[in-house]
Amino acid sequence: SFRENGYKIIPIVNEKLQILDLINFRKVRSYLPIDAVIMAGGEGKRLRPLTNKTPKPLLKIGEKTIIEHNLDRLSSFGIEDFWISINYLGEKIEKYLNYDSRIRFIKEDKPLGTIGAITKIKKFRSEYILLTNSDLLTNIDYEKFFKDFIDHDSDFAVLTIPYKINVPYAVLETLNGNVKSFKEKPSYTYQSNGGVYLMKRKVLELVPNDTFFNATDLLEKLIKNKYKVISFPFTGYWLDIGRHEDFERAQKEIYTINFK
Repeated sequence: SFRENGYKIIPIVNEKLQILDLINFRKVRSYLPIDAVIMAGGEGKRLRPLTNKTPKPLLKIGEKTIIEHNLDRLSSFGIEDFWISINYLGEKIEKYLNYDSRIRFIKEDKPLGTIGAITKIKKFRSEYILLTNSDLLTNIDYEKFFKDFIDHDSDFAVLTIPYKINVPYAVLETLNGNVKSFKEKPSYTYQSNGGVYLMKRKVLELVPNDTFFNATDLLEKLIKNKYKVISFPFTGYWLDIGRHEDFERAQKEIYTINFK
């Protein structure tokens, strides 16, 4: 790649060789051709009273708001096109982030689920769309996520988080009443949905207009219709800030997370 070959600044040009942009690898890790959509319309009910007057994305973790942690992480991989879906106290999010001209807002007149509002966007610049929840604190390497997506020629990818379950008893495998085997206090690891999705723009044709629709509904449709859907197992730092204990944990761990 340009970065690995020691190039520090790369011009982006159009067909007429006119410079459209400059990539400065001193400041960014990559230059991913992605539009990022951040879902920030939820009420954050489980975090009340903190969210009574402040939308959850504007709650501070350390020195920055939750949503700024997300925007800064995405920006560090050269992503420049941002769409933020707002509803509950959305005017406060819009006012707070008005300093960033790269951000455009999608206003939900009614709850549209975790992907329904995406049909309101008519001018995506890229053929690849990243959809993420706004309440995540994570050090995802978006370049690796995108590369894995491309390498598998995927239509849709979901970032997955390992979830371990410890069974405190012996588990028996039986068949017709006969014990075939048993495991003493086994552990099982499952891959759970991490709330971050990467997709080709064409799959959005399956999302109904102005209708409550979740990303998992789209996932189900894609599997049913034989699209190529993959998981991207992630073992770095990932925290869904949905409860008070998660919020308190984030405040303690923010200064120890490796964001490099």
